[in-house]
Amino acid sequence: MTPLEVLANVMVTLSIVLAGRNSIHTWWTGIVGCGLFVLVFGQAKLYADVTLQGFFIASSIVGWWRWRGSRHVAPAAVTRATPGGVALAAAIGGGAALAYGALLHHFTDAYAPYVDSAVLSFSVVGQWLMMQRRVESWPFWVLVNIVAVPLYASRELYVTSVLYAVYLVNALVSWRHWWRLSQATPTTA
Repeated sequence: MTPLEVLANVMVTLSIVLAGRNSIHTWWTGIVGCGLFVLVFGQAKLYADVTLQGFFIASSIVGWWRWRGSRHVAPAAVTRATPGGVALAAAIGGGAALAYGALLHHFTDAYAPYVDSAVLSFSVVGQWLMMQRRVESWPFWVLVNIVAVPLYASRELYVTSVLYAVYLVNALVSWRHWWRLSQATPTTA
């Protein structure tokens, strides 16, 4: 455990809790935390996670812009995705995990390239759905957390591993919260 790992986790934890509460502040706190995690995961040779942090930073900028609303336009409501859209996103995530895992396996010294790539690809799916305020983002975060906990523990990132276990609980609670929010807007998008 390093001070950098602790600080990265503090910022990302704050971001994740704010996301579950449907707060716009999830985005800037995530940008800071993910910037710090670039360094943490690079040192641990979890290269797919380094790539993921870059994606999180870029998507957080877009998410912040999309969620911001204005005096004239209210922020978008939490809604549900179509079952076909979720199935397509899951299939793309799985295919991307296999493809990126193969690249890392053959061309780098990455640790657990396929597992690391699964965290990457399904996080991208979860983040994409979250940027659109879709309830279905949370089941993907549940999956990511279940995979990430033992991965990070295996690299002796114990603080990160424990917090990802906490994030799993947060994802379950947030899933329920967003489901309730979506009931105010019962149409699927």
